[in-house]
Amino acid sequence: MSEGLLSVKEVADKLGVSEFTVKRYAKENLIASVKEGAEFKFKPADVDRYIEITQKLNG
Repeated sequence: MSEGLLSVKEVADKLGVSEFTVKRYAKENLIASVKEGAEFKFKPADVDRYIEITQKLNG
């Protein structure tokens, strides 16, 4: 199932934020995620969508 999904660390690196922040974004549904056991995983398209939206808002 996790093939092609990004880890919290990968998303944190891509966004330039901490892993804690990525987990908070997932819990607050700011970035769509899936749970695999206790871990959040992210579809690359969902992370890209988050980046696009935040760039428009900060624009």
